Amino acid sequence: AVLVVGLILIKWATKTINKIMTNRGVDESLRPFLIALIGVVLKVMLAVSVIQMLGVATTSFIAVIGAAGLAIGLALSGTLQNFAGGIIILLLKPFHVGDWIEAQGHSGTVSEVQIFMTILKTPDNRTIILPNGALSTGALVNYSTEPRRRVDMVFGAGYDADVDHVKATLQGIIDRDERILKDPAPAILLSGLADSSVNFTLRLWVENGDYWGVHFAFHENVKKVFDREKIGIPFPQMDVHLHKDA
Repeated sequence: AVLVVGLILIKWATKTINKIMTNRGVDESLRPFLIALIGVVLKVMLAVSVIQMLGVATTSFIAVIGAAGLAIGLALSGTLQNFAGGIIILLLKPFHVGDWIEAQGHSGTVSEVQIFMTILKTPDNRTIILPNGALSTGALVNYSTEPRRRVDMVFGAGYDADVDHVKATLQGIIDRDERILKDPAPAILLSGLADSSVNFTLRLWVENGDYWGVHFAFHENVKKVFDREKIGIPFPQMDVHLHKDA
Protein backbone atom coordinates (compact mmCIF):
# COMPACT_ATOMS: atom_id res chain seq x y z
CA ALA A 1 0.00 0.00 0.00
CA VAL A 2 2.82 2.43 0.84
CA LEU A 3 4.55 1.62 -2.44
CA VAL A 4 1.40 2.19 -4.52
CA VAL A 5 0.43 5.40 -2.71
CA GLY A 6 4.02 6.62 -2.88
CA LEU A 7 4.20 6.12 -6.63
CA ILE A 8 0.93 8.00 -7.08
CA LEU A 9 2.21 10.89 -4.95
CA ILE A 10 5.52 10.98 -6.83
CA LYS A 11 3.67 11.17 -10.14
CA TRP A 12 1.51 14.00 -8.82
CA ALA A 13 4.54 15.82 -7.38
CA THR A 14 6.52 15.67 -10.64
CA LYS A 15 3.54 16.98 -12.62
CA THR A 16 3.10 19.84 -10.16
CA ILE A 17 6.79 20.74 -10.28
CA ASN A 18 6.67 20.63 -14.07
CA LYS A 19 3.76 23.10 -14.10
CA ILE A 20 5.59 25.42 -11.71
CA MET A 21 8.73 25.33 -13.88
CA THR A 22 6.65 26.00 -17.01
CA ASN A 23 4.93 28.99 -15.40
CA ARG A 24 8.28 30.41 -14.29
CA GLY A 25 9.81 30.05 -17.74
CA VAL A 26 12.45 27.43 -16.98
CA ASP A 27 14.27 26.51 -20.19
CA GLU A 28 12.72 23.66 -22.18
CA SER A 29 16.09 21.92 -22.49
CA LEU A 30 16.52 21.84 -18.71
CA ARG A 31 12.96 21.13 -17.53
CA PRO A 32 12.60 17.45 -18.66
CA PHE A 33 15.98 16.55 -17.20
CA LEU A 34 15.20 18.09 -13.82
CA ILE A 35 11.79 16.42 -13.69
CA ALA A 36 13.33 13.03 -14.48
CA LEU A 37 16.08 13.56 -11.89
CA ILE A 38 13.57 14.50 -9.17
CA GLY A 39 11.44 11.48 -10.06
CA VAL A 40 14.39 9.09 -9.78
CA VAL A 41 15.50 10.51 -6.42
CA LEU A 42 11.98 10.27 -4.96
CA LYS A 43 11.53 6.70 -6.21
CA VAL A 44 14.86 5.62 -4.69
CA MET A 45 13.84 7.14 -1.34
CA LEU A 46 10.47 5.38 -1.58
CA ALA A 47 12.10 2.03 -2.39
CA VAL A 48 14.46 2.31 0.59
CA SER A 49 11.55 3.16 2.88
CA VAL A 50 9.48 0.20 1.68
CA ILE A 51 12.40 -2.22 2.04
CA GLN A 52 12.95 -0.97 5.59
CA MET A 53 9.25 -1.46 6.41
CA LEU A 54 9.55 -5.09 5.24
CA GLY A 55 12.20 -5.66 7.91
CA VAL A 56 15.26 -5.66 5.68
CA ALA A 57 18.26 -3.82 7.13
CA THR A 58 18.97 -0.88 4.87
CA THR A 59 22.14 0.40 6.52
CA SER A 60 24.45 -1.62 4.31
CA PHE A 61 22.27 -0.91 1.29
CA ILE A 62 22.50 2.85 1.85
CA ALA A 63 26.26 2.58 2.42
CA VAL A 64 26.68 0.75 -0.89
CA ILE A 65 24.61 3.40 -2.69
CA GLY A 66 26.70 6.15 -1.09
CA ALA A 67 30.00 4.50 -2.04
CA ALA A 68 28.78 3.91 -5.59
CA GLY A 69 27.65 7.53 -5.84
CA LEU A 70 31.05 8.74 -4.61
CA ALA A 71 32.92 6.55 -7.10
CA ILE A 72 30.71 7.66 -9.98
CA GLY A 73 31.09 11.30 -8.94
CA LEU A 74 34.90 11.07 -8.91
CA ALA A 75 34.97 9.27 -12.25
CA LEU A 76 32.66 11.80 -13.88
CA SER A 77 33.93 14.94 -12.17
CA GLY A 78 34.48 16.77 -15.46
CA THR A 79 31.12 15.69 -16.82
CA LEU A 80 29.36 16.72 -13.62
CA GLN A 81 31.07 20.09 -13.77
CA ASN A 82 29.75 20.56 -17.31
CA PHE A 83 26.31 19.46 -16.16
CA ALA A 84 26.32 22.00 -13.33
CA GLY A 85 27.55 24.66 -15.75
CA GLY A 86 24.73 23.81 -18.15
CA ILE A 87 22.15 24.24 -15.40
CA ILE A 88 23.64 27.63 -14.45
CA ILE A 89 23.61 28.80 -18.08
CA LEU A 90 20.03 27.63 -18.69
CA LEU A 91 18.80 29.24 -15.46
CA LEU A 92 20.72 32.54 -15.55
CA LYS A 93 20.63 32.88 -19.38
CA PRO A 94 23.80 34.98 -19.95
CA PHE A 95 23.15 34.38 -23.67
CA HIS A 96 20.43 32.96 -25.91
CA VAL A 97 20.33 31.00 -29.15
CA GLY A 98 21.19 33.43 -31.97
CA ASP A 99 23.50 35.65 -29.88
CA TRP A 100 27.06 36.36 -31.01
CA ILE A 101 29.41 35.59 -28.10
CA GLU A 102 33.13 35.35 -27.45
CA ALA A 103 34.42 32.91 -24.83
CA GLN A 104 37.32 30.52 -24.22
CA GLY A 105 39.24 32.04 -27.13
CA HIS A 106 36.43 31.36 -29.62
CA SER A 107 33.61 33.45 -31.05
CA GLY A 108 30.49 32.65 -33.03
CA THR A 109 26.71 32.57 -33.08
CA VAL A 110 25.06 30.38 -30.44
CA SER A 111 23.41 27.54 -32.33
CA GLU A 112 22.31 25.32 -29.44
CA VAL A 113 22.56 25.22 -25.64
CA GLN A 114 22.63 21.68 -24.26
CA ILE A 115 23.00 20.34 -20.74
CA PHE A 116 26.70 19.52 -21.12
CA MET A 117 27.86 21.77 -23.96
CA THR A 118 27.11 24.88 -26.00
CA ILE A 119 27.46 24.80 -29.79
CA LEU A 120 28.62 27.83 -31.79
CA LYS A 121 28.52 28.42 -35.53
CA THR A 122 31.16 30.65 -37.14
CA PRO A 123 30.63 32.82 -40.24
CA ASP A 124 32.74 30.38 -42.30
CA ASN A 125 30.41 27.54 -41.23
CA ARG A 126 32.63 25.88 -38.64
CA THR A 127 31.08 24.23 -35.57
CA ILE A 128 32.64 25.01 -32.18
CA ILE A 129 31.66 22.94 -29.14
CA LEU A 130 32.35 24.57 -25.76
CA PRO A 131 32.00 22.62 -22.47
CA ASN A 132 29.53 24.33 -20.18
CA GLY A 133 31.71 23.97 -17.10
CA ALA A 134 34.41 26.32 -18.36
CA LEU A 135 31.84 28.47 -20.16
CA SER A 136 29.87 29.15 -16.97
CA THR A 137 32.91 30.08 -14.87
CA GLY A 138 35.10 31.92 -17.40
CA ALA A 139 34.93 35.36 -18.95
CA LEU A 140 32.28 35.78 -21.64
CA VAL A 141 31.46 38.65 -24.02
CA ASN A 142 27.94 38.84 -25.45
CA TYR A 143 27.85 41.19 -28.44
CA SER A 144 24.09 40.80 -28.95
CA THR A 145 22.87 42.05 -25.59
CA GLU A 146 22.53 45.71 -26.58
CA PRO A 147 20.68 46.87 -29.73
CA ARG A 148 23.45 49.36 -30.63
CA ARG A 149 27.22 49.12 -30.93
CA ARG A 150 29.97 51.66 -31.39
CA VAL A 151 32.36 51.30 -34.32
CA ASP A 152 35.84 52.60 -33.41
CA MET A 153 38.25 53.25 -36.27
CA VAL A 154 41.57 55.07 -36.64
CA PHE A 155 42.76 56.70 -39.86
CA GLY A 156 46.11 58.37 -40.47
CA ALA A 157 46.79 61.42 -42.61
CA GLY A 158 50.09 62.98 -43.60
CA TYR A 159 51.59 65.86 -41.61
CA ASP A 160 51.17 68.10 -44.64
CA ALA A 161 47.36 67.61 -44.62
CA ASP A 162 45.09 70.33 -43.22
CA VAL A 163 43.41 69.09 -40.04
CA ASP A 164 40.12 70.90 -40.69
CA HIS A 165 40.02 69.56 -44.23
CA VAL A 166 40.55 65.98 -43.04
CA LYS A 167 37.80 66.31 -40.42
CA ALA A 168 35.38 67.81 -42.97
CA THR A 169 36.14 64.98 -45.39
CA LEU A 170 35.49 62.33 -42.76
CA GLN A 171 32.30 64.10 -41.71
CA GLY A 172 31.10 64.05 -45.31
CA ILE A 173 31.61 60.27 -45.49
CA ILE A 174 29.65 59.89 -42.25
CA ASP A 175 26.77 62.04 -43.48
CA ARG A 176 26.39 59.95 -46.65
CA ASP A 177 26.01 56.65 -44.76
CA GLU A 178 22.44 56.37 -43.47
CA ARG A 179 23.32 53.41 -41.26
CA ILE A 180 25.34 55.66 -38.93
CA LEU A 181 23.10 56.99 -36.16
CA LYS A 182 22.82 60.70 -35.43
CA ASP A 183 22.13 60.08 -31.74
CA PRO A 184 24.55 59.47 -30.10
CA ALA A 185 26.39 61.88 -32.35
CA PRO A 186 29.45 60.64 -34.28
CA ALA A 187 32.81 61.80 -32.95
CA ILE A 188 35.91 62.70 -34.98
CA LEU A 189 38.91 63.17 -32.71
CA LEU A 190 42.55 63.95 -33.40
CA SER A 191 43.95 61.18 -31.24
CA GLY A 192 47.66 61.19 -31.83
CA LEU A 193 50.74 62.56 -33.55
CA ALA A 194 52.49 59.38 -34.62
CA ASP A 195 55.93 58.90 -36.18
CA SER A 196 54.69 59.33 -39.74
CA SER A 197 51.02 60.28 -39.50
CA VAL A 198 48.42 62.39 -37.77
CA ASN A 199 45.86 59.93 -36.42
CA PHE A 200 42.11 60.59 -36.33
CA THR A 201 39.83 58.37 -34.23
CA LEU A 202 36.21 57.91 -35.29
CA ARG A 203 33.49 56.73 -32.90
CA LEU A 204 30.30 55.88 -34.76
CA TRP A 205 27.12 54.37 -33.31
CA VAL A 206 25.17 51.88 -35.43
CA GLU A 207 22.49 49.25 -35.00
CA ASN A 208 23.97 45.94 -33.90
CA GLY A 209 23.31 44.24 -37.23
CA ASP A 210 25.06 47.02 -39.20
CA TYR A 211 28.36 46.86 -37.33
CA TRP A 212 30.50 44.93 -39.81
CA GLY A 213 28.83 46.45 -42.87
CA VAL A 214 29.69 49.96 -41.71
CA HIS A 215 33.17 48.89 -40.59
CA PHE A 216 34.23 47.49 -43.97
CA ALA A 217 32.39 50.02 -46.16
CA PHE A 218 33.83 52.98 -44.25
CA HIS A 219 37.42 51.86 -44.78
CA GLU A 220 36.83 51.52 -48.50
CA ASN A 221 35.12 54.91 -48.73
CA VAL A 222 37.91 56.64 -46.79
CA LYS A 223 40.54 55.33 -49.21
CA LYS A 224 38.55 56.45 -52.25
CA VAL A 225 37.66 59.89 -50.86
CA PHE A 226 41.16 60.57 -49.49
CA ASP A 227 42.61 59.79 -52.92
CA ARG A 228 40.13 62.16 -54.56
CA GLU A 229 40.80 64.93 -52.03
CA LYS A 230 44.58 64.46 -52.31
CA ILE A 231 44.90 63.54 -48.63
CA GLY A 232 47.92 61.31 -48.25
CA ILE A 233 47.74 58.17 -46.15
CA PRO A 234 51.33 57.71 -44.95
CA PHE A 235 53.06 54.43 -44.39
CA PRO A 236 56.27 53.70 -42.46
CA GLN A 237 59.35 54.64 -44.45
CA MET A 238 63.08 54.40 -43.82
CA ASP A 239 65.75 56.60 -45.35
CA VAL A 240 69.09 54.84 -45.82
CA HIS A 241 72.18 57.04 -46.28
CA LEU A 242 75.34 55.48 -47.74
CA HIS A 243 78.61 57.15 -46.82
CA LYS A 244 81.55 56.35 -49.06
CA ASP A 245 84.73 55.74 -47.11
CA ALA A 246 87.53 57.93 -48.46
